[in-house]
Amino acid sequence: MQQSKQRRAWPWVAGLVIVPLALFAAYTWVVLNWSYSSGDRAGYVQKFSKKGWLCKTWEGELAMVTMPGTLSEKFYFTVPDAAVADKINKSLGKRVSLTYDQHVGVPSTCFAETEYFVKDVRVVE
Repeated sequence: MQQSKQRRAWPWVAGLVIVPLALFAAYTWVVLNWSYSSGDRAGYVQKFSKKGWLCKTWEGELAMVTMPGTLSEKFYFTVPDAAVADKINKSLGKRVSLTYDQHVGVPSTCFAETEYFVKDVRVVE
């Protein structure tokens, strides 16, 4: 009788662990693959580094200057692609335009520290 109760309890215990993990995985996949918005920002990349204790991500800061002599607005971004990160590193010190997708609700800083994922960069002359 004891053994039959254990056999009946096993699907419930597995369901309490597997179902939440599957829902979390599905949520993470949707958030990382669905873009809330996309656009371009122009300015000067003033800070760009690979950060993180366990999960290393490329994080940057774009200074957007509207008019000379005014205070700049900062745009914080993440670069998931190493090829794009290399292009940004080569364009440091130049005015650039960053093309990005916004992913709202990313569940962990292991994927990114910001919700703005840069997917392309071009130098603006």
